[in-house]
Amino acid sequence: MKVLITGGGGFLGARLARALLARGTLDGRAIGSLTLLDAAYPAPLPEDGRLARLTGDVADPALLASLPADFDAVFHLAAVVSGAAEADFDLGMHANLDGTRQLLDRLRRGARPPRVVFASSVAAFGGELPAVVDDETIANPQTSYGAQKVIGEYLVGDYSRKGYLDGRALRLPTIVVRPGKPNAAASSFASAVVREPLNGVRYECPVAPETGVWLLSPRRVVDAFIHAYELPATAWGTRRVVNLPGITVGVTEMVEAMRRIAGDAAAGRLAWKADPRIEAIVRTWPVRFATPRALAMGFRADPDIGRVIRDYIEDEKIRPA
Repeated sequence: MKVLITGGGGFLGARLARALLARGTLDGRAIGSLTLLDAAYPAPLPEDGRLARLTGDVADPALLASLPADFDAVFHLAAVVSGAAEADFDLGMHANLDGTRQLLDRLRRGARPPRVVFASSVAAFGGELPAVVDDETIANPQTSYGAQKVIGEYLVGDYSRKGYLDGRALRLPTIVVRPGKPNAAASSFASAVVREPLNGVRYECPVAPETGVWLLSPRRVVDAFIHAYELPATAWGTRRVVNLPGITVGVTEMVEAMRRIAGDAAAGRLAWKADPRIEAIVRTWPVRFATPRALAMGFRADPDIGRVIRDYIEDEKIRPA
């Protein structure tokens, strides 16, 4: 089996790559090769003869033409994150829309249709929303990033309808806790309010303490990517997108859970400094979901925020400062 991960140098892409190499199979078939495509590779990757790295722009037709033919499995995670896509419209359109279209066109020219998992986002929703977003809530993005992801969902669905590929799109909650440094994503604060204090670093949260977040852990989202791939096409039918399950947590709840796990010193490193630009983006995102379809399909959420924080400490070998 030949596997491709776009965005394979990033946190989630590299984590998915490590998981696939460790399990050795996908849908019961041995993984013979795993190709990663990204502009850079900051996340750690194992030395493995099955692993190949391709460096460049996912929207570059010449680069895509150089890809090996006939992938069986494709995980399309490459994207410019929300804050950056909002700040630079052309960059977001190039990476998130043009890149998706160019990739799907390249894949449709293979000898057989690949199975494709596309990482979308709950940024698909915005505007006037019900108190609880459910499977029937219409996507109405209020950011360029959200619009680009919704267009990608439609492309995955239409290419699937035409028989060019077997696509599945996952609307991801905010992924917490991400290691590393804060990035340009508007949701970056949701990881930083836990990560920075645990690492002995003072952090100024740009949103109000009562801000809610619909979140999922890195462990669960990697499981979701693999599960989405291994589901039969009949489980998706003509509806090729699903809202992943998550948990609703307020920033204050996150801080208090961190206090219980790591103590007052860690929680004391958090301060509040409003950033109107970030708050304006985050306010458009829903924070409460009902996801019966995803649950019926076998996707799962984390049990609670305490478990999410403990998993992060274990996975990243953190010694709370």
